[in-house]
Amino acid sequence: MDFSQAFQAFRGQPLTHQVLLSVLKDYKRPNDKIHELLSAGLLLPIRRGLYVAVAPHTPRPESFLLANHVYGPSYVSMDSALSYYGMIPERVYECSSATTKAARQFRTPAGTFSYTRLPLPYYAFGLVQKEIADQQVVMMASPEKALLDKVVTTVGLTLRSKSAASRYLLDNLQLDEDSLKGLDVSLMEEWLPEAPKKGSIAVILNVLKKL
Repeated sequence: MDFSQAFQAFRGQPLTHQVLLSVLKDYKRPNDKIHELLSAGLLLPIRRGLYVAVAPHTPRPESFLLANHVYGPSYVSMDSALSYYGMIPERVYECSSATTKAARQFRTPAGTFSYTRLPLPYYAFGLVQKEIADQQVVMMASPEKALLDKVVTTVGLTLRSKSAASRYLLDNLQLDEDSLKGLDVSLMEEWLPEAPKKGSIAVILNVLKKL
């Protein structure tokens, strides 16, 4: 079997154990074949039951797509989403996501993926689907939700004044001011009643209104 050709049907997608079993259905011992492919470097193990094909002309899944699959339910947010939208200048090396499950971190051959727990119904607000590469659609936070998630998940952060909030946004996070002006503050206000750290978020929203 030409495995490069077989994997083309799953271009750019992470491969679950079940998918591999379907591809290798003609083998009497498909699990042995999976181990063989791993040893040959044709499969990269991401975590238990999740793999990436390493084959010529086969695009690999982007880190954001892997993040959706490594631990779920989850969506890409915080620094990773803010960087994707061009709102912060720093390059982000760890993919950060939100989840409704317990907080976790996974160090994998494809990178480090961290997950922070957020409560429902706040978790479900402001989610969007983005096609970040050909046939790779990712669940992630909108710019508005990514910013609020950053505030909510920053340990020890309490903002009590507009000056403190302004310093946090512009000096600490180094957020792009034009990007902040483009945020839908009215939409963010709709999420406020269900959000953690209501006081800090309310101060942030007051600052955004004045930009």
